[in-house]
Amino acid sequence: MEANNANKDAVQKLREATGAGVMECHRALKDAGGDFAKAAALIGEQGLSKVEKRAGRETSAGLVHAYVHGERIGVLLHVSAETDFVVRSEPFKALAHELAMHIAAAAPKDIAELLGQPYIRDEKKTVNDLIGEVIAKVGENIQVKEFYRIEL
Repeated sequence: MEANNANKDAVQKLREATGAGVMECHRALKDAGGDFAKAAALIGEQGLSKVEKRAGRETSAGLVHAYVHGERIGVLLHVSAETDFVVRSEPFKALAHELAMHIAAAAPKDIAELLGQPYIRDEKKTVNDLIGEVIAKVGENIQVKEFYRIEL
């Protein structure tokens, strides 16, 4: 029984770390022989392939997020996903806020430049990588449609 609880705890910990489903975490832990780091890497690899599969899907639902920094910089951002369900989810809303803050700080000229920029909170990954992580988590394609940045 104790081993079963340890397994449940490991699955839960992996879910929290990766955002993957219960069965996906269970399978990854089994395939990795119980090694947490290997299981997380397996899920990451699987998530990236899922991102590539979703890239062509239409994103017809979306939201507009506004962010003002220090009353001197304002950002209006339009981000979209495939369904309203995902658009209303916390990972999607958090992504929209992170993107708006990044735009305020890094001042990209257009969407292509934005996607290629190093992410301000973790320069080891790009903004496109950040979006890919959320795509893997929510299971839908996500696109930045447009943004406006105003600075006084």
